[in-house]
Amino acid sequence: MFTEKQLERYADVLWWGLSTAKKVPFKKDDIVLIRYNSSAVRLAEVIYAGLLSRGMHPVQRVSPSATMEKDFYLRSSNRQLVFIPPGEKELMSRLNGSIYLHAPESITHLSDVAPQKIGKTTVAQKALRDILNRREARGSFSWTLCIFPTAELAGQAGLSLVDYTRQVAKACFLSKSDPLGAWRDIYDNARSIKKWLNSMKVKFLHVESDNIDLEITPGEKRRWIGISGRNIPSFEIFVSPDWRGTRGKYHADQPSYRSGNRVESVKLEFNKGKVIKVSAETGQEFVRKQLQMDKGADKVGEFSLTDRRFSRINRFMANTLFDENYGGKYGNCHIALGSSYSNTYTGDSKRLNQALKQKLGFNESALHWDLVNTEKKRVSAHLQTGKVITIYENGRFTC
Repeated sequence: MFTEKQLERYADVLWWGLSTAKKVPFKKDDIVLIRYNSSAVRLAEVIYAGLLSRGMHPVQRVSPSATMEKDFYLRSSNRQLVFIPPGEKELMSRLNGSIYLHAPESITHLSDVAPQKIGKTTVAQKALRDILNRREARGSFSWTLCIFPTAELAGQAGLSLVDYTRQVAKACFLSKSDPLGAWRDIYDNARSIKKWLNSMKVKFLHVESDNIDLEITPGEKRRWIGISGRNIPSFEIFVSPDWRGTRGKYHADQPSYRSGNRVESVKLEFNKGKVIKVSAETGQEFVRKQLQMDKGADKVGEFSLTDRRFSRINRFMANTLFDENYGGKYGNCHIALGSSYSNTYTGDSKRLNQALKQKLGFNESALHWDLVNTEKKRVSAHLQTGKVITIYENGRFTC
């Protein structure tokens, strides 16, 4: 449903995101992976041509169809579930960039697959993600991703495909004559907010809304990051906290899809960093099983805030990339259960080994699940000096 001009702009924005996220500039002969669902082939073709023109080596991979993916989990033995194809580790070890175009033909086809099977594969593939994380820390790799509208996404969001496509174009500024200018402005504004947040010595954050009363401890050697080009669109500013200081109640009022399952109204209670109570109006048993994926799945790996002044997203889009960047009337906050982000460490992330992660409270897990709250809220920073500063209210940062 995009015009050719919008596709060209989308490709330009994704290249901006990929190159902005990379610490070391791209050069000729770098290897960039394009992964895409078949519905997004035209956008993949535009990106492919652009990479060739820049002197890169594009590698293209079409994602499995919904039928293939379901058959994989239903028919695979335990050995097949954890199988890593030959050459995969070598590719990850040499890859300089990755662009993923998410255009699913179904987001519910895995609903009757045992979560333990999906979890087993996710855990096995963590070794590949670890390779990329290490390369990213060294500056030799970056990634970005986006969604391409499909009838399935539109239907699950309660929109027509035309309206869904308009929402994507609006959120990514694809109808503007200069979308890159819009992204650069947001990038610059976010940089000043992050500088302000990172100037504070915070003991803990207090999040309050009608259904949230939560304390988050940023922890030692942490920094707020975000709006880096890694996701298109992305308007969130976030930190990976010390999971051990999480305490209180959290409510995700926005629905979420994960592994083919829709969950609604997830409520979590934390004590000493761990989830001690969980409920959900829809998908409660699935949520419980996700939190049992590994020993880090029931702990917080991310805390995020989105400023409504940046985000044009004002609808549920049935896709985490958009839903975690919801702007609307009151912006959003979200927590992610599971893995933390090493690049929120203030030191040299290449030196953030397992022992140091454990010491500083960076959570480790194969899970990373964003759960979003869109209520009117206040977030207060309780400083080490005893002073309390409201950093976020009515959907925007207060600086």
